[in-house]
Amino acid sequence: MITAGTSAQRGSSFIEKIRRAHDFFFGGLERRLDGWFIELGARLLFASVLMLYYLNSATTKLGEGLLGVFSPSAGAFAQILPTVADQYLYDTTAIPFLPWHLIVILGTVAEFALPVLIVLGLFTRIAAAGMIGFVLIQTYVDVAFHAAAGGAWFNVQASELLDQRALWIFLLLLLVVKGAGSVSFDALLHRRGNA
Repeated sequence: MITAGTSAQRGSSFIEKIRRAHDFFFGGLERRLDGWFIELGARLLFASVLMLYYLNSATTKLGEGLLGVFSPSAGAFAQILPTVADQYLYDTTAIPFLPWHLIVILGTVAEFALPVLIVLGLFTRIAAAGMIGFVLIQTYVDVAFHAAAGGAWFNVQASELLDQRALWIFLLLLLVVKGAGSVSFDALLHRRGNA
């Protein structure tokens, strides 16, 4: 004769076995991947999706010559400070150095340096935080000055600007919180500092 207590115990025992199997498998997976997999994966995803996008964008801002970063093109002003470019009729020689040229130069340098630092895993948290600021400013400029449609969340249109930029920021936020992981220059510098 089967009693209600025995049936409940078997059900409880079965659930406990499932829980232990779950914990064994996923706990082991988490331990093996902890400290390198998510961090390296985030950096490789950033490299494959965004690095070339930003490096190509930065090259459009360069002026003439080897030191073109220090003499931004009219296109640089059109992309970063469109109202200033309009005000001076895209004549970069007429635009005052302070603050406008300095802002464009720093923006262009950041657009080159931050993606490279993230992919290398060098000063990753700082670079990812800077990149978040860059994406926020870029999004504002795109919507406010370049008439890009921002879109809205929760509207089944996953390709809109706000949706894309939110995913970019979350990826970067992951690197701010977790760092570059053990497969990075940050980890190498940390090991050398502790040696």
